[in-house]
Amino acid sequence: MKRLFDILFSALGIVILIPVFVVVAVLIKIKMPDGKVIFTQQRVGQFGKLFTMYKFRTMVAVHSGSTVSVKGESRITPFGTLLRKYKLDELPELWNVLRGEMSFVGPRPDVEGYADKLQGEDREILRLKPGITGAASLKYRNEEDILAKQKDPINYNDTVIFPDKVRINLYYLRNRHFWLDIKIIIYTIFGQDIKELY
Repeated sequence: MKRLFDILFSALGIVILIPVFVVVAVLIKIKMPDGKVIFTQQRVGQFGKLFTMYKFRTMVAVHSGSTVSVKGESRITPFGTLLRKYKLDELPELWNVLRGEMSFVGPRPDVEGYADKLQGEDREILRLKPGITGAASLKYRNEEDILAKQKDPINYNDTVIFPDKVRINLYYLRNRHFWLDIKIIIYTIFGQDIKELY
């Protein structure tokens, strides 16, 4: 049922949102002309298999920043900040969902470096398809704001946020069911927490 839901609603979403895709793409080319419209990056998917994730580009074309994003960084353009605020940069991930590389609900896909940190039972979360949203995503939907307040954002992410996300994703793995996914999607739309999953 989960896969059928993913196929139907990702296909429907792509068709319905074509005007939004076009408008965002045009605005990116106008406001950030030096670079591609779509940002691609290798992420770790189900069972540790790498896949190419698609997003609208929100950063300058050339930068040397880390994989951890912090609100207010100079590499994130003003228009990119707007896209991130309303999660519009993640719309191309509907293509990943349709292809079966992602699901609507699941852990956010990590880059190889972070997936490599998973040890022991924590690696069980790799049994899940990564998602556009999830319980951990809800708790840390303002992650860039949280990191911007830290003296050492990368260290805070590595020692506090990342381990907490793993804990939440493990809970989801052991308690997941279709109607929980629907609940997470609804809470995502309304920007609310599901604290019983934390």
